[in-house]
Amino acid sequence: MDRIEIDAKDLHYTPLNQQIRKAVSEGAKEITVRNIMGQRFIADGLKGNVSLILHGVAGGDLGMFMSGPDITLFGNADHAPGNTMDAGSIVIHGSAGDAVAHSMRGGKVFVRDSIGYRGGIHMKQYLDKRPVLVIGGSASSFLGEYTAGGLILVLRRLPDKMNDERGIGSGIHGGEIIVRGEISNDCLGVGTKKNPCSREEITRITPLILEFAEKFGIDPAPFLTSEYTRISPASARPFANKYTWE
Repeated sequence: MDRIEIDAKDLHYTPLNQQIRKAVSEGAKEITVRNIMGQRFIADGLKGNVSLILHGVAGGDLGMFMSGPDITLFGNADHAPGNTMDAGSIVIHGSAGDAVAHSMRGGKVFVRDSIGYRGGIHMKQYLDKRPVLVIGGSASSFLGEYTAGGLILVLRRLPDKMNDERGIGSGIHGGEIIVRGEISNDCLGVGTKKNPCSREEITRITPLILEFAEKFGIDPAPFLTSEYTRISPASARPFANKYTWE
């Protein structure tokens, strides 16, 4: 069957993931899972051309090591969705916890609302693998910490306190963080620099803004007419003076 449904009510995460893997191995192209309530590791390491439609609250490490599938979650996610994800997409119709897209190395993660601390930590890219994290709301402290590649885009569509957060981009040595509106210098982490986005840079992120708006049924107009701040590495070796060199 191309489409199947799984009821996750009172189901431990291990048999739930076994059912998902079995369905994929048997050729399912769309898997709907209902009544999720905190089950961890959903779709971890999953490969293939399959769409997962999840309803409920997903536990930690949703889509960790995933390579290919597309996940749509109607609900909130706990910590680290997209952890070390290689390819595919995760679309979260809600909020997410800490360490979203931790070490992500490819694919896209879209969060409609806000995320917790250390979003995008250790994101990286190689050749044509360039991960993208789009946050519709805001992010807490240490966003993009130690980032080595990719793009983090924060649209701030909800009331936020990002100018009270700290350590944005701390230790960043590759990639970029683009935030709608102004960011206080006090928020910036070690090794960063910030500049207003040029019109060319805003044009470059416009397809992502439109993709975000389409996925969540949101009017893109306010985001297309806004000013943005780009946070990038001040150096490829932000902590070089912390080491002793022979």
